[in-house]
Amino acid sequence: MAGDIRTGGARKPVLLTVDDEPDVLRAVRRDLVRHFAQDYRVLAASSGEEALDALRELRDRGDRVALLLVDQRMPGLSGVELLEKAMVLHPDAKRVLLTAYADTEAAIAAINRVRLDYYILKPWHPPEERLYPVLDDLLDEWRGRFPAFEGPTIVGMRWSAASHAIRDFLARNQHPYRWLDVETNEEARALAAQSPDARLPLVLLPGGERLESPSNVELARKLEILKPVDTPYFDLVIVGAGPGGLAAAVYGASEGLSTALVEREAPGGQAGQSNLIENYLGFPSGLSGADLSRRAVMQARRFDVRMVSPAEATHVEVADGYRIVRLGDGTELSCRVLIIATGVSYRRLQAPGAPEFEGVGLFYGGTTVEARSCIGQDVHIVGAANSAGQAAVYFSQHARRVHLLCRADSLEASMSRYLVTQIEGTPNIDVHVNTEIGELHGDHHLEKLTLVDNRSGATRDVATGGVFVFIGADPHTKWLEGVVARDERGFIPTGTDMLRTTNGWPLEREPFLLETSVPGVFAVGDVRANAIRRVASAVGEGSIAVQLIHRYLATT
Repeated sequence: MAGDIRTGGARKPVLLTVDDEPDVLRAVRRDLVRHFAQDYRVLAASSGEEALDALRELRDRGDRVALLLVDQRMPGLSGVELLEKAMVLHPDAKRVLLTAYADTEAAIAAINRVRLDYYILKPWHPPEERLYPVLDDLLDEWRGRFPAFEGPTIVGMRWSAASHAIRDFLARNQHPYRWLDVETNEEARALAAQSPDARLPLVLLPGGERLESPSNVELARKLEILKPVDTPYFDLVIVGAGPGGLAAAVYGASEGLSTALVEREAPGGQAGQSNLIENYLGFPSGLSGADLSRRAVMQARRFDVRMVSPAEATHVEVADGYRIVRLGDGTELSCRVLIIATGVSYRRLQAPGAPEFEGVGLFYGGTTVEARSCIGQDVHIVGAANSAGQAAVYFSQHARRVHLLCRADSLEASMSRYLVTQIEGTPNIDVHVNTEIGELHGDHHLEKLTLVDNRSGATRDVATGGVFVFIGADPHTKWLEGVVARDERGFIPTGTDMLRTTNGWPLEREPFLLETSVPGVFAVGDVRANAIRRVASAVGEGSIAVQLIHRYLATT
């Protein structure tokens, strides 16, 4: 094998390339070394069997494999067969197939079979155009999931809602942290003993400061995730950093509007919690909501968007031609134009015991924080739309068995066909139609569910390692009460829909397509009445809104 995996000392992550043709193997290894050797160890193997031996040794030594670049046509193990076995050894490694044009159908099939991230056609020259950009992008995403640790240490208990909230907040903001459970870790107990009267979770900052059960805002300020707003005046303020808000921020700032983006939790919104979005144009292997958010935030910052997060908008008013957004800490942001992109939240489970177990076995959304804690357990996913299906597929990679609870007769009415097919082909996912949760049980954390057949009324009790809820959608619009018109469910009508449902449009011109009942205030994404609830639709509305804003500004 080319490249020594037995070198001592701190080891860089590994890029492994595999090809049975010696000249090709030398060429691809040469190109990888030339571009990546500063940050990665580049190893090469001349067969699938040799590569598997190396991957086992790397796993046993605790080395991280960042990327596999594998030829498809090899004697013995084909490239796809090798990647299938490699998934078990290094499930987080990026998987790329090197293939001839004649094998592109096999490569496309491998997207589903081995969660292929990309395929590259031979020849890959010049590598500056056909190899490096692809691998750079994949490795950027991989590093985003496994950053060098420079963050806080959290000392707490797994079955603690406060501990979960902090871990989930940092994970969604893609901020590295170290987690120590006092129930299973000696170091955690020793650290907690140094402050015996402190309230858990403890957060130990890199500089030595200790925080007792801090709020998200307090922690964000200490870690400089949330920075003071340096100016209160902007051309454009966007409230909500889901796909629609992020798209509006990127397009607005890139076209010269001074832009602030306010987000109450973490960039990405509900879509940011999706473990794999497979039907987003231009990403044939899919991408995670977290990765989409990361890319969009990087773009927004590149164009000098002022990120204000976590911060909650609590009120809006219109005065002297400006729209004024008041935040929870009393800060006021004035702007010429406002975009509302606050999205929706999953509805709370209406079953006895639900409030008691929130954060200690019952979770809203597909939290990656809890996924690895479910190894060897049965988990239950509640819902029948795409978000529930994506979560079921994701948790099937960690849990012993995933139970998808659907109160309707089937999934087809509310879930995309590609997800239904994927669920049907995943052996450890069971779909339970006409099934709802009747009650939740447990001592200090959720342990058991009573399931109800909504046709017969029959009940049964089952053990659970966690429940993840993806039902319904409630908009974040209470802060607009008395200012911006909403429908009976709280969604915001726009354009001519608004004229049909509300009274009092103050101007002679008709409202623009995404304009609300207040001129100069626009709404995009899921918060808008009659919106198409797809990531691509929200992104499209965010970009369209900026064009409408320019038309609005030209008339004022």
